[in-house]
This record gives sequence, structure tokens and C-alpha cells, in this order.
Amino acid sequence: MVCKFTDMLFSFISFLENEKRASSHTVLAYRRDLETFLDFLQTAFGIAQAEDAGHSEIRAWMVDLIEEGHSAATVNRKMATLRSFYKFLLKSEVISRDPTFKIQSLKKGRQLPSFVPEKEMGDLLDEANFEAGFEGQRDRMILEILYLSGMRLSELIGLQWKEIDLAQSQLKVLGKGKKYRIIPISPRLQKNIISYQKVFKETFSLVDGNDYFIVKLNKEAAYPMMIYRIVRKYLEIFVQTTKKSPHLMRHTFATHLLNKGADLNAVKDLLGHASLAATQVYTHNSIEKLKAVYEQAHPKA
Repeated sequence: MVCKFTDMLFSFISFLENEKRASSHTVLAYRRDLETFLDFLQTAFGIAQAEDAGHSEIRAWMVDLIEEGHSAATVNRKMATLRSFYKFLLKSEVISRDPTFKIQSLKKGRQLPSFVPEKEMGDLLDEANFEAGFEGQRDRMILEILYLSGMRLSELIGLQWKEIDLAQSQLKVLGKGKKYRIIPISPRLQKNIISYQKVFKETFSLVDGNDYFIVKLNKEAAYPMMIYRIVRKYLEIFVQTTKKSPHLMRHTFATHLLNKGADLNAVKDLLGHASLAATQVYTHNSIEKLKAVYEQAHPKA
């Protein structure tokens, strides 16, 4: 069976969207990886179709990525894209053998997630100067809800007013895999949501359930770079860590919970992780804190 790469790529993307229910970010990443791979095949080997590539060509791309300075994690992610694509080609009977079968992932050092110390986080939320108008109060809300809920950037952007239940002190977010999860609303967060709701209503006349929770001044939905800039603006003032992004707030949420003795499974559910493996990385930060306490307090340490 002879198929053009573009046709198979289209079919694969359709498979990801409709059957795997992959997010738009995942689909875009897969598409870019595969298009980059094809460019490499054509440039380095004159191969026009992905099904004509073998183990040696794929291995050569892997080496090329390393030489370009990509991290082991990035290379492994791109290899995972190829494995998924060739598995799809195999299932579709376009190929009879999977050329990624013998490709091994690169070993990588375990990088601990950065987080904001409790004092710096407290200073940020309690002492930052937010303007009284809508944009200032919206910016405060962005920081508060990211830290107090641990939700992802994409989840915050997609959050609508109808998904916030103040009576039950909880909110519902649509996470990875198109799955909803419930996140409790703390008294502090509830108070700030009520204040923000008042300003939102004053600015736009009403609060419709279908309105997005975080919006621009023209009431259009927020976008990732907008949230990133707002978060970074305030983190620059109060936070020492080099990484300053919305995801840092999520890392901080998880680390602070575990440092206070929260159950690992509970944190997993709050973060919307599919397994404990993704959540356990945060325990390393907690263990480091325990070691410091032990060394400081134990008479024989």
C-alpha cells in the first residue's frame, strides 16, 4: 500500500483528535514533530515518505536532535511521537514492521520542579499592588486561583462561570483527556471570587454562566501568553526563582500541600494526574525539607 505522508499525517491527526481525544496542544506538538522528522528525512537521506524510513534513519534523527542541543526529555518526547505514529501506520497496514522498535529512550536526570517558598508566595498575594479596576482585580484573581487551586494554564483559560459553584465551595475544570475534576474552593478563594464577580458584573453589566472566568477588557477569552505575562509581571517583583510562569504556581500549590502533610493521593486527584508517578516528583522537595529539619533539630545529626 502506497500512501503519501501528508495523507497519513492527516489520518493520524484525525485519529488523535477523534479517537484518542488528545488536546489541541498535544495534536499541534505531534504535527510539528512529524513535519520536522520528514524534513530531516528528505534533507539527509532524500526519503520522501515516513514509511520508507528505517531504524538507522530514525536513530540518525535522534543524534541530530542531540547535536542541536535538545534535552534528553525533548528528544524522548519526539521519539514518543514517532512511536505513536508508526504504531498507527502498523495498525493501518501501511507498514509491516515498526522501525522504532529498537529505539531506546535517553537516560535523563530527574529534574525537581521549581516552586515559590511560602513566605515569598504570601508576600506576593498579600502585598502586591493591584489596581482597583477590572484588569487589576482580574490579575489578582489569576494569581490567587492558580496558586489556590493548582489548575493548569489551559484549564484556567477554559474555565467558565457556570463551572464555579460558590454554594458548594467547589469548581469544575476540564483537564487532560477531556475529563472533568472537582477542586474545592477555600474560604480565601471564595471571598476573592465574590469580589471579582462584583467587579466583573460592574464592568460587563452581567455575569452569564457561559462567560469565560478570565477575560480581556473586551470580554473575549484570555490567551496563554496574556496569562503568562501577567503572572511573570508580579512574580518578578516578589519571587527569587529564575522560572516565572503560570506552571510555577501549580508546582508551588502541590509542594506546599505536601510540605504541610497532605496525602499524596489527594494531591494527585487535585492536580488531575492520571497516576501517582507524576505526583511523586513533588515529594522530593518535601523530603529535602524534612532532611533540613532533621539535620537542624536532631542532636546526633
